[in-house]
Amino acid sequence: MNFTQEKSYTPFIGPFDPCPPILIKTYSTPPHLYMPFQPPNLPQFSPQEALRHGTLWPALYSPYESRWGKGRQTNE
Repeated sequence: MNFTQEKSYTPFIGPFDPCPPILIKTYSTPPHLYMPFQPPNLPQFSPQEALRHGTLWPALYSPYESRWGKGRQTNE
């Protein structure tokens, strides 16, 4: 099953919007949306890896990368 966890769309940009437009907005979807049920005998992380990843099953792992501050200009 091919899927991407990051989706994007182009929002409506009004002619009188006071702020500069964001041309493409993105959002992430969790992997469990693409798995209607949990199949038996899924591979598992080791206990240490499971704590680090926040899930026991690699198929349900979704990395999160914060975008806060990306694209901002600094006044240095």
